[in-house]
Amino acid sequence: MRRIGLAVVATLGLVLAPVTTEAQAGKVPRIGYLSPTLSHPAEAPFREGLPELGYVEGQNIAIEFRSAQGNYDRLPGLAAELVRLKVDVIVAIVTQAALAAKQATSSIPIVMVGVADPVGVGLVTSLAHPGGNVTGPSSLAAGVVGKQFEALKETARSAVEVAVLWNPANSAFKHYSGKRPRMPAENLGCACTLWKRGPPTSLARHLPQSLAPARKLSLFLVDPVFARLGSQIAHQAAQLHLPSVGGERNNADGGGLLTYGPRYADVWKRAAYFVDKILKGAKPSDLAAEQPTKFELVINMKTAKALGLTIPQSILVRADEVIQ
Repeated sequence: MRRIGLAVVATLGLVLAPVTTEAQAGKVPRIGYLSPTLSHPAEAPFREGLPELGYVEGQNIAIEFRSAQGNYDRLPGLAAELVRLKVDVIVAIVTQAALAAKQATSSIPIVMVGVADPVGVGLVTSLAHPGGNVTGPSSLAAGVVGKQFEALKETARSAVEVAVLWNPANSAFKHYSGKRPRMPAENLGCACTLWKRGPPTSLARHLPQSLAPARKLSLFLVDPVFARLGSQIAHQAAQLHLPSVGGERNNADGGGLLTYGPRYADVWKRAAYFVDKILKGAKPSDLAAEQPTKFELVINMKTAKALGLTIPQSILVRADEVIQ
């Protein structure tokens, strides 16, 4: 009887083993995608980067999208939902989403995207050695805001005041409530006024009263809210006859005077690289986080003419693109 039992067990093992192995081999990895807004410019480049690495949605990769739709308070719950789904990796767009994901899990790998100061907000120990379950491409390099001020002031030389539109809900910009953002403006002979605007979708409707106090210049900091509304912000600034600068090129495309910042499409696309490495077995702690290496200056000459401004040659020669 015992020999028969062992034979049955052995036979069943031979039958079931290939099935189990085949099921594991056929498992489709799932990516959790967490964003604070309904749509974000990061999504398209990220999804475009996946096929270049051999991933096709619906075939050998699946993506679970979760959006806070502008309500940042929803991010922790959405992050916890992705953890319950046991996704293989979470792609978290900008600081708030990355922090929510890290608070939700210490085991699932997290690819942060477009985080301004990952070390400062506690997402990684250092860029070279992240030290936990978070890594990925960051967005802002030191000095970008100062260079935006410089380009704006160099173009509009008579400027005496700058209005800075910022999102107080973004923990990456909390230090801007102090003297840091004022220093570049003051060094250039400008007064600097901070205008706090949070994530409500009605932001664009409030822009006239937000920007009107600035007699000459406006500046808005890079934030997922402003990224989505960049064209509207630039348009309304132009309507108020205010030169404006932003960190993403949709400011210049939408009628703003100029844009200076990282090539964000490259940053967003790099997220696919990190996902690929992690799905192939790499640990986030072994993958150095990145800072952008390519920056672009885009000038809207049509807006400059409408504002009665002459773009200095020193700015034109540095421009990566001039919109006529």
